[in-house]
Amino acid sequence: MKNDSIINLITARYETLSKGHKAIARFVLEHYDKAAYMNVEQLSTVTGVSEATVVRFSAELGYEKYQKFQRAVWEYAKSKLNTLQRMELTYGRLDAENILSGVLHSDIEKIRTTLESLDQKEFQAIVDTISKARRIYIIGLRSASYLAGLLGFYLNLIFNNVSVVSSISASEIFEQLYHISPQDVVIGISFPRYSKRTINALRFAKSKGVTVIGITDGILSPIKVNADYSLLARSDMESFVDSLVAPLSVINALIVALGARNKDQVYKNFETLEHIWHEYDVYDDVDETSVTEEKEPIKE
Repeated sequence: MKNDSIINLITARYETLSKGHKAIARFVLEHYDKAAYMNVEQLSTVTGVSEATVVRFSAELGYEKYQKFQRAVWEYAKSKLNTLQRMELTYGRLDAENILSGVLHSDIEKIRTTLESLDQKEFQAIVDTISKARRIYIIGLRSASYLAGLLGFYLNLIFNNVSVVSSISASEIFEQLYHISPQDVVIGISFPRYSKRTINALRFAKSKGVTVIGITDGILSPIKVNADYSLLARSDMESFVDSLVAPLSVINALIVALGARNKDQVYKNFETLEHIWHEYDVYDDVDETSVTEEKEPIKE
């Protein structure tokens, strides 16, 4: 069952549904943003039907478990919600007094589910592809720009062929990608709501025969659709904030794996960099244990 077809599926089947199932269908069609977060009991209450009817409704649509139906609705909803809808949903779910623990536990769960779903063979193929590339281009816009910047910062310490694509206008992106070739790799990073500029940049790269690596959230993401390889990390909506904890962990793992694959070169790079950092006083290397404690004046 394809998640992006859930609304079309309900619409197409609507006239053949029973009265109780129509009540559920109407609510999902009109309030998919809320239905995405409702369990069986909650959906039963708001639609005025029994819990058994809710379960049968999801089964009639082809979902063996209600949770899979709910996930399908959620996948559809997450790319459609605007910022105001996201805020309304989040603050409706979180207790104001427990926001700290609620958000942290939610992030822990995202990392756990990301780890369970990652494809190790795909991950290794991505490490191989990046290591062999003539040039490495990284593009991530809006909130994903921070992920792109972090990835670019560390890859520049490993390789000498890395470019982080910046964007003020759409034309600037294509100008920076103008010289790409099939020997290069483009890494695109985007999460809901997906950046059209990033999507278009990846399409352009594909048209040039370039290998595209996507870092995104799911199999229906337009980033994955345009990628040869993908790393999928959970990124749910936390109010107006994009939760990028799991994507950041995946990027950290990618950096560490690339460093391990190119260990000898990384060692030489950092040996040189340490001399530069020391010569130009880049870091504060003061050891707290060696700081002389202030002594009382000696009394004569």
